[in-house]
Parts: sequence; C-alpha cells; structure tokens
Amino acid sequence: MNKVEGVIFDWAGTTVDFGCFAPVNIFLEIFKAAGIEVTMEEARAPMGILKRDHIKAILEMQRIRKMWKEKCGRDFNEKDIDDLYSSFEPLLIDSLKQYTNPIPEVIDTVKLLRSQGIKIGSTTGYTDVMMKIVAEGAKDKGYEPDFWVTPDSTNSFGRPYPYMIFKNIETLKLSASWKVVKVGDTVADIKEGINAGVWSVGVVVGSSQMGLSYEEFTSLSDNDKNEAIKNTGERFLKVGADFTIKTIRELPLLIQKINVLISEGKRPNAK
Repeated sequence: MNKVEGVIFDWAGTTVDFGCFAPVNIFLEIFKAAGIEVTMEEARAPMGILKRDHIKAILEMQRIRKMWKEKCGRDFNEKDIDDLYSSFEPLLIDSLKQYTNPIPEVIDTVKLLRSQGIKIGSTTGYTDVMMKIVAEGAKDKGYEPDFWVTPDSTNSFGRPYPYMIFKNIETLKLSASWKVVKVGDTVADIKEGINAGVWSVGVVVGSSQMGLSYEEFTSLSDNDKNEAIKNTGERFLKVGADFTIKTIRELPLLIQKINVLISEGKRPNAK
C-alpha cells in the first residue's frame, strides 16, 4: 500500500540523550587539552556526522584554524585529526553509559508506530563500538529499534551521505524511499534524509540544534521556550526539512499527514 512503511531515527538528541551532550562535552574536553578553547556553539555545529569528520570540521572553522596556527606555527594536518580522535574515542566510550536514557515520549511513540505496522530503523554518527554501549543501555530502559547501523558499515561514509538510510531500507525490506521517514535533531540528519530521497523531519525539543539540557529547557519561561522552538524549527526548514515536530509525540499524527500526501502523489523534498 502507498503509505509510510518505516521510520528511521537518529540516536543522541532524538531518541536518547536529551540535548545530545555525550559527544559535545568530549569535543570541548579534547580541544581544551590541546590548548584550544572551542565554544559550545562551535562544537555543536557539525553534530550528526562521523566523529572523526566532526573533529576535522571543527579544525576547519576559521577561528579555530587561526588559533591552531598561532599555537602550533602551522596548519593542522591529518595526524592532528587522528591524535585528537585518539583522545576523543576512549573518553566518549567511558562516558556513554550515562547518556542512554530515552527522551520522554519516545518509548510510547515507538510502541504506537509498531502497532500500525511501521518498522523502526536508525542511523548514527557513532561507531559500532560506541553504538553497542548506547543500544544496550537504551534497550535496558525500554527503547530498541528493529535495526541500527553506523558509518562502520558504509566504508566510513556517514552523514550527509545517504548510505546508512539505504542499509535500513534494504534490511527492513521497505519498498520505496518515499515510504520512509527520517527523524533527526541535526542539520546533518536533514541532509542525510534529503540525499536518500526520504521524508526528512527535524525534531526540536531535546535536539542538539537547540542545545539545551532537560533542566535548562524546562526552566525557561513559556515565551523563551516558544522562541527556542521557533528558531530551531526554522533552522531545520532552512536546510530543506520537509517538516518539523516539537517532540516525538507529534510524529504519529505527522505520519497520517504524510500518508495523505503520498496518496495524492506527493513525494519528499518536492520544493
């Protein structure tokens, strides 16, 4: 039938780890140890891509590149990226168990989607080693997708390349890309969905794009919450998202809307 057959979620900032703090804290730590003060905004900007690529993207930022040259007397090179990643990986792995709590409403929403015959896939910027920790911790707390894949299975071609989504489509036996919805919390997630030809949805509250912890978000005034939600949603739409949702709870209703669009012959990213 012409309707949504599968939803492919991101992990940190989308289904677990409200605010996506596990990786960003380690990025700040490793650069500080190297004598470079990276801001939270700079550390978050490339979020969602393969972690080594993320380190490279930070180094390529004009301000960071200048600081690196001033400190080291030269531009960064591949060995510098490898050295930083060598520091990053064990620190992240040691901390990941603390960041596997499902984001509110995820477990109930996934249960509802499955009751409608929808398969649940996932992609990530983590490696296999990292994801085994995250997936095990999330499963213990009630969240387990039907399939997960990392860039380790796509020759290290992570987001924004579409290959992890294609792996999900193949494994879950989804019949067409336009019957698939990708849900994520970063610009990289949206671009991954666009490149795969699936419906791209940005989830706002709890996202890395918003960058607030649960406590920070819930302590905001209603006006400030609405402003943060508006700004984050606009960023997703600006890079091509088909839709944004405030929280995962809104996803089943959005899928009903997408099913109507599909029945009318509409397809993703038709702008």
